[in-house]
This record gives sequence, structure tokens and C-alpha cells, in this order.
Amino acid sequence: MIKSFKLKVFGLVLVTAVGCTKLDEHLNSTLTNGQTANALGSAGVGLLLQAAYTDIGGPFTAQDLIFSLQENTTDESLVPTRGGDWDDNGVWRVVHSHGWDANHSQVLNVYNALNKINFDATNVLAFSPSAQQAAEARFLRALSLYQLLDLYGQFPVRNAGDNLLNAPQVYAGAAGADFIINELTTIIPNLPATSDANKANQTSGNVLLMKCYLNRGAWSNRAAPTFADADMQKVISIGNSIIAAGKYSLATEYFSNFDVDNGSSKENILTYVNTTGVGANNSGINGTWAKTLHYNSYTPANPNAGWNGFSTLGDFYNSFGAATPMVGVTQFKAGNTSGKYADTAADSRIGGRYYAKSTPQSGIKPGFLIGQQYDEKGVAEKDRKGAALAFDPTIASDMKENGANLEVTGIRVVKYAPDLSLAGTASFGGPAGNDLVIFRYADVLLMVAEAKLRAGTPDAAGALALVNQLRTARKAATLTTIPLVNTSNPVDPTTLLAERGREFYWEAQRRTDLIRFGVFLKPWQYKPTDDAKYLVFPIPSQALAANPNLHQNPGY
Repeated sequence: MIKSFKLKVFGLVLVTAVGCTKLDEHLNSTLTNGQTANALGSAGVGLLLQAAYTDIGGPFTAQDLIFSLQENTTDESLVPTRGGDWDDNGVWRVVHSHGWDANHSQVLNVYNALNKINFDATNVLAFSPSAQQAAEARFLRALSLYQLLDLYGQFPVRNAGDNLLNAPQVYAGAAGADFIINELTTIIPNLPATSDANKANQTSGNVLLMKCYLNRGAWSNRAAPTFADADMQKVISIGNSIIAAGKYSLATEYFSNFDVDNGSSKENILTYVNTTGVGANNSGINGTWAKTLHYNSYTPANPNAGWNGFSTLGDFYNSFGAATPMVGVTQFKAGNTSGKYADTAADSRIGGRYYAKSTPQSGIKPGFLIGQQYDEKGVAEKDRKGAALAFDPTIASDMKENGANLEVTGIRVVKYAPDLSLAGTASFGGPAGNDLVIFRYADVLLMVAEAKLRAGTPDAAGALALVNQLRTARKAATLTTIPLVNTSNPVDPTTLLAERGREFYWEAQRRTDLIRFGVFLKPWQYKPTDDAKYLVFPIPSQALAANPNLHQNPGY
């Protein structure tokens, strides 16, 4: 990326990375990339690569970055204003109701965070990395470009050695998809066949490749996505190879994929590692539960147990089907130590069950939290005013809460079982040990199922078998049919779209899915109308000013 640079600018990095390596340096002298590569050595290049890996944590974890653009824009999540909390000049309500513009802070911050991965990963390529190091760097770049293309419809790319004074080239739409696909096809053979889930390997490369083929038609025409049979056959072929290899399997306990010990999950393909109590390189994964739980949701941390913001919508909750207990939640009252639903066929992904890694210590049962909440002793919890802490599905139509409902409206969602090993501190112990999940084996199964339904000659039976394999693992009743989508009702529980919602809720996939299934512009709770321009985010004004090769998306 950088042909040459001033030693006085980069000297600290060299000293840190190389340590005792002797450099023949002079004030304001310039080193070539070749000289720098020799000075860095393999270990130094490894540090640059690790910096690119570290970049993943923030944008993929923070509640106001990728999560917000991919989830708060959909029927899976919204952030009501609760008196003076979670207002932030209306940025959260604007995201859910689709009213953002090119100056929206989250639109800018996500763009910048993804391009930092893009830049740092490309930077590795300038210093003579090994074939595997180069492949990992290019995978990380492809991961960021995938998100940029999906969110903004275009992305900038530099090659190693490009002059930084020149604006980077920009790819958009189908050309952008082709660029990422070609990158992945080229580098996958140079990735390790296996590795820990926190490092790129051939499987994670192939999962990202599947996602590109599956979404290529939507990126070309978001208003009316089309799906080439050749692309669907690629998804099926790659996915079947992953399935046949037998390296991954569905977890017997759904929430074990997200708890503090999820580093041992046989289902997780790509993760970002976090370590309990260690702040360095920790992504702040504790925010995944703090953002939704009430201030009093965990007694040792009161009144700082949670931030009392994020909720899901009643309609999405109902997409779990007839077994969804919207009423009768008193079955989870004190004394019910099992925490199981009366209907044992109820989908385990909805939660509400006793979970050994959180319930005995906190009373929290991962999944959807609705109705009266109880602590670890079975005592009914209260809000800060002394009223019953009972989460009510009904949120004010304008997403502004006041009065008696201020603290309790909205069904809360706990996808990651809290790390309670540092109990008694704010937000459940600060830096937590749950690894952030990016790719899971369940996605391989459902992508193959979707491609089978979208193929030139659909294979409905094959798709249904894969969906039922997943549902059986999740302790849900099997289905007899699996249509792709009900365009009149995006939360129709009988469809593949609904199955993806049940499996991947709050994993930053919903917006992408709704667009690909053609229902992102449909009305849903708290979003009565829409405009086609919101199928893609605007390029931030600052980015347009810096790169003349970028163009603003239509309507902004």
C-alpha cells in the first residue's frame, strides 16, 4: 500500500515490532517497503496482521455500529427513548423508522470502522508477507468489503504499493461482488485447512464466498433481487463440501454458542476472541447484554446491571409460532427451577429456560425476556421506582416512553449468556470472555437450503430436510413445507425467512436477509412507510469529499 514513508512517522511501530533489530536510520530518511519488510521480519508482519484482526472487534460488537445498521433498521430490534435515556438527538428512532441521511453519525462511524479493517489488512500486503499471511490479510479485507458493499453499495480498494496521494479505486454492485469473489477464490487455497475459530481458514473463507454468491443478485438489484442458477449451484456445492467434511456440527444447547465457554463450540466457524477481565483487544462483548437488560437485572451490579435500551418487537417475537407463550409467563415464577416451557416442543431458541451458566447466579434465562423478572433466589425484581420489573411487549407508537412505562416496555433479548465471573461490577464485570460469533455452521445449512429453493430446478425436499435437521437440534417441531417468504407478512412463521430470523436474531444479519427476500421496504411495527433509497445507506459526506471516485447513492 505504501511505497515509502518517513521513518520519523513510522519509527515507533518499527521499534515496537522489531525490538533489537539494528536499522541504519537518519533523521527524515526514507525506507523502501523492501527495507522495511526485511526489518520487520515474519514476526513483525504478524503483528501488522494481528492489528487487522483486532480491528474486527469494535465494529462487529458495538451496539451503535454494524449491529445498529443491520438490526435496528429491521423488525428485530429498536431502541425506544426512555425519558432522557437513549435519545441522542433521535438517532436511534431515525434508524428504526428509516429516516437517516449522509450525515447520520452511525452511517459515518460504520463506514470508517470497516475501512480501517480494509486499510490495515491491505497494509500487511506491502511488507512481503508469507503466502498464508497474505491470504489471511486478504480474507480480512474481503470481510470488510462484503459489509461495505452490503451496507453502502460500493467500496474503495487500494493495492499494496499504491500512491496514497491518489484516490483509491471504487467498485460497486455486481463489479464489487465479482471483486470479492475473485479475491476469495484466489486466496482460499493458501488459508490453513483448519485453525482456531478466531483465525481465518478455508472454511471461513468458503462461508464468506457462499454469502457473496447468495447475495450477488440482491447487490445488483436490491429493489427486485434475482438469483442466477449458477450462483445458487455454487452455494450448494460449497456448502455441501463443508457439511461432508464433518468438522462442524450443531450444538445440543443453542446458547452454548454464545456463552463464556463458546470457544469450544463445534458450531462456531469464525469468532473474535475475548478474555474475561482482560481489556486489551477485548471487543466489549458485555455490551451485548448490557444494552438490553434493566439497571436492576442483576442484583450485585444494581443499579448498573444494564443500560435498559434495546428491545425486540412483539410481531417478531410471534414469528416463533403457535408455541410462543406471549401470555402465561407466570410459569417462570419463583420455585420453577427447571424454567422449561409447558410445551416441550417449543423452540429452544426463544429461551426462557433454566441455563446453568447464568440462571443460578443471576436468575437470567437467555433468549427473550418478557413479563415479570426474577433474581437467582426466585424473588421478583423491581424497577428503580419500586414497581414490578415486568417487561411489556407494547412500546409507544412514537418510540418515546414516559411515566409508569418508562423502564419496562419492550421485550428484551439476551443472546450472549452473561459472563458472571467478575460479579458485582458495572455491566457484569467489564471485559467479558464470550467470543463474538461471526460465522456459524447453522448458516451453512440454511444458505444451502435457500439456494436449493432458489435454484433453476428447485429442490424443496432437500431444503426442507436441512431446515428440519436444524429445527430438531433446536428442539422445535419439524415442518412439512418451507416456502421462501410470505411477501405480505415478513414474520409469517412458516417460511425460510422466519427460520433465519429465529436462528440468527441479533446476529447482524436481518437487514441483509430482508433485502434478499424482497421485504425490507414492507411496513412493520413503528415503521409505517418507506422509500426505496433506504435499501442502501448513503456514502458519508466526509468520504465523498475525500474520494472523487465515490458517488452518492440515489435519493440522498
